Amino acid sequence: MWISPEFKIYLVKEFRRLKDEENNRLKLDWNLQRTLAKINYRIHTDAIKETLLPSTVTKAQASTVYASEADLLNVALFGQTAKQWRDAHPDADGNIRDHAPIEQLVVLSNLESLNSVLIRQGLPQPERLATLNGIAISQMRTLLERGIRPESLPPAEDVKKIERRLTSEEKKSLKKPDVLKKDKKS
Repeated sequence: MWISPEFKIYLVKEFRRLKDEENNRLKLDWNLQRTLAKINYRIHTDAIKETLLPSTVTKAQASTVYASEADLLNVALFGQTAKQWRDAHPDADGNIRDHAPIEQLVVLSNLESLNSVLIRQGLPQPERLATLNGIAISQMRTLLERGIRPESLPPAEDVKKIERRLTSEEKKSLKKPDVLKKDKKS
């Protein structure tokens, strides 16, 4: 099959535009989920403040408790603390949660809500970690097994994939000119 160079350029540009548009939409979905996670985090921090923090603690002591609870969620979901992630990704902007895919942000939001309930029930941190980790594994498995995932390739990679496919088809058509002649006759 022969494709005119103009059409090929048009096709690649249009595909790139559509992939960029899709990527922008996925970023909006990601930002929405990140915002929901931040809102749930407020519910989580209120439970910490009302249940775990005595009124006599300093701001520095309170910060340590909040960080410990945030890391509890990080370990339950990501398998590492925020510091461990930063040490492993020194050039990355933001934090581990800013780089999480949508599925993990959905689960994180759920874990924050559940942890606030477990805190209010008085469960010790090791028990909460074990419970939340089991829930995180179960929820991630459900999301991934059902194929609930954003597009895995960035737009530029998809464009390269299409360009390779077009080039391959062009080479095949040059190797089989008889196929073109038959198509033109019919």
